[in-house]
Amino acid sequence: MTDRFLTLAEVEALARSAHEGQTDKAGRPYAEHLAAVAEGVRLRGGSPGQQAAAWLHDSVEDDALSGEQLAAAALPQEVKDMVLALTKRAGEPLEEYAARVLATPGAVLVKEADLAHNADPVRLSVLDAATRDRLTAKYARVRSLLGITAP
Repeated sequence: MTDRFLTLAEVEALARSAHEGQTDKAGRPYAEHLAAVAEGVRLRGGSPGQQAAAWLHDSVEDDALSGEQLAAAALPQEVKDMVLALTKRAGEPLEEYAARVLATPGAVLVKEADLAHNADPVRLSVLDAATRDRLTAKYARVRSLLGITAP
């Protein structure tokens, strides 16, 4: 194992490369969401490790990086733990997901920034009403499970 971990700039470059060509539900480049979540973590006083996890929070879930690639990356274990905690698993109840996030040091702040960006009214406004309503309810449920107040 290396003694040198990736810098935040290197983590950002890795995340941008891994998600290259991916778009969000509104058709925007996915890296815009990652940048917004990382900035949200920074503005909430998050550590460099939490900022790194923000850049990578959807990488395994979205198949941008494999679990093996994440494991092999020159990242502190706490960052890898947060990324894996934030990775939703197929068929997993929200309650189990929330419990894992709550049990992982640092992960709740990253999820708070993620939810804040996902629930941004401007971002949601480009979606059809049914999708917007479904996602708004889902984000509210996750915030409730995590004890996060609405943005």
